[in-house]
Amino acid sequence: MSNSVHGKWVLITGATSGIGRACAELFAKNGASLILTGRRAERLESAQHILEEKYGVKVRTYNFDVRQFPEAVKMANDLQESEIVPDILINNAGLASGKDKIYEGLISDWEKMIDTNIKGLLYITRAILPMMVERGEGHIINIGSTAGHIVYPEGNVYNASKFAVKALNEAINLDLVGTEIRCASIDPGACETEFSEVRFHGDREKAAKVYDGYEPLHPQDIADAALYICSAPPHVNITNMVIYPTAQRSAYVWGKK
Repeated sequence: MSNSVHGKWVLITGATSGIGRACAELFAKNGASLILTGRRAERLESAQHILEEKYGVKVRTYNFDVRQFPEAVKMANDLQESEIVPDILINNAGLASGKDKIYEGLISDWEKMIDTNIKGLLYITRAILPMMVERGEGHIINIGSTAGHIVYPEGNVYNASKFAVKALNEAINLDLVGTEIRCASIDPGACETEFSEVRFHGDREKAAKVYDGYEPLHPQDIADAALYICSAPPHVNITNMVIYPTAQRSAYVWGKK
């Protein structure tokens, strides 16, 4: 792979845990400067301090929820004033909330998923992509899910939100025809992060059972994939990467021990 990320600015949303935090670690290790966003200020500050000290890279942080478009615009304006254009945008912020049948679902869960997984991705992309277009280069990676490829029982609104991410990833690529800007989605299967704990509203015991009997993907696996995609030569656009743990072959087929 010839296109190193060393010295590039990488913007990662939802960078305080899971896949986002793993991406921050790996890209910093490879010499990238970081722009990290997240809702938890203490974790952001901790990540900034650790990564700067450990890898000697520049780290900027923005503490806000991606559901807040004015905050995304404020961040973009601040970057422009500092003459920083992200070379890579990793739209990682996302969540599942609840696992109920449609007729039992909580409206608050639905709104949280739609506003974060779809609108949040759109807000950040709308704020940052024009900067890439003006410069004429850049790379977007959207963290989707295999839930955007096949619907499973009680997935309903979460599935719908990830199907939307899949559609938006394809749409962004079409809109960028004729530019040097690339766009990819990475769609993981079962990956052990805080995902299940959030989905089950903080019930750690219930969340832990999701991964019983097999080894799921780890956040570092997805970070590896993101680095691979970004390291491809400029003429190569990897538009979609689907990753399952070896024990899982679809939403319905498992090889649990």
